[in-house]
Amino acid sequence: MLVGYARVSTQDQNLELQLSALKEIGCAKFYQDQISGARNDRPGLKLAMEVLRAGDTLVVWKLDRLGRTVKGLIDLVNQLQQNDVHFKSITDNVDTSTPSGRFFFHIMASLAQMERELVAERTKAGLAAARAQGRIGGRKRKMTKSKLESAQKLLASGVLPKDVARDLAISIPTLYRWIPASSY
Repeated sequence: MLVGYARVSTQDQNLELQLSALKEIGCAKFYQDQISGARNDRPGLKLAMEVLRAGDTLVVWKLDRLGRTVKGLIDLVNQLQQNDVHFKSITDNVDTSTPSGRFFFHIMASLAQMERELVAERTKAGLAAARAQGRIGGRKRKMTKSKLESAQKLLASGVLPKDVARDLAISIPTLYRWIPASSY
């Protein structure tokens, strides 16, 4: 029996392409997750693994849908092989029911990890370049320069920290992070 597994990383991504390909290849059952591949607690994959029996094949649309690291992919496929279950990736043309398929799986898993590492490397380089140009990612800070000056003046004049925080629409921990209690 062919058992299909589909995964997307976020809730706003769509599983239809993967599910359509799994139906086309003849999967009898489908399991899916909308969760990062880096996470180990994927309920859909867990259910698929429980359903698989000797002689069955776990089918995915692409290797990276199953896992993010070579070690993770290889461990999972080894676990499948110990249970006499095969693995098939549609777009990567991997089928572990053959010796050449098993060899090709190891090559493709390595390439998938390299691609993931390259994406991470490019992201880090882009963030570094943005920082070098003075751009900082993330949320805008609640404590602006003018709020900091106002807070210092209010605290120096004897206003209670909780009142200063309320008046400036910031939390008390934010106030203490920027102006330690020992400084006024």
